Amino acid sequence: MTAMKSVIRGALARALLLLDDKRMARLWIDMARRRSLMLPPDAGMRFLLDLDGGLYEIEGYAAVRYGDGEHPKHRLTCYHDFFVTRVRLGERVLDIGCGIGAVARDVAERSQAWVVGIDLSAEEIATARNHYAHPRVEYCVGNALTDLPDERFDVVILSNVLEHLPSRPAFLQRMVEVVRPSRVLVRVPIYERDWRVPLKKELGVDYRLDVTHETEYTLDGFAEEMALAHLVVFHQEIRWGEVWAEVRPRD
Repeated sequence: MTAMKSVIRGALARALLLLDDKRMARLWIDMARRRSLMLPPDAGMRFLLDLDGGLYEIEGYAAVRYGDGEHPKHRLTCYHDFFVTRVRLGERVLDIGCGIGAVARDVAERSQAWVVGIDLSAEEIATARNHYAHPRVEYCVGNALTDLPDERFDVVILSNVLEHLPSRPAFLQRMVEVVRPSRVLVRVPIYERDWRVPLKKELGVDYRLDVTHETEYTLDGFAEEMALAHLVVFHQEIRWGEVWAEVRPRD
């Protein structure tokens, strides 16, 4: 019986692959609709919201593949500009959680700053060194919770980093003590970005954009964390479901 089921599944998969993309998409959408209507309203909603989360994750991987290794959001949302325009000629910048180095290189090139990028992932740092090298950028493997460089930087960049960390106010306080920046540039996701987010939470479905997120911010929650870290919000804007902010140590 198990062997027969395996044969049937294989034949079904091959048959589905013969469909063109639009017919395949319509088939899966119709199947999801029918399944949701077979269930009680709460279970049907959970089923669809689980699919929504799974598709978002798949779309992220596909987007990087489509962008030949770089997520198209770098280009489409123009968020690099937020960092570039707030860094001055010749300043020293620490990019914590620099990832593949796209922001670090852009800041070095366009702001003519000196940048140190640090990331926990050796693989990401290898990509940064191979594809986003620049004469004014140094990339290092390290854990920002324990391996902050004990030297002064004018600016710290935290681009989609804080939401991954525990004890964020304590981390920010220690970072300011060690690195002594005059400005910290922050980008974090907003919990209030879409009505489906609180609905997922209400129904017990994972609402996070990434399973490694420790939090996703409300505007009040962001303000509270900055205050607890003794940071003053000097500038803040809401773009693409995110907070983009420039914060400064309290005098």
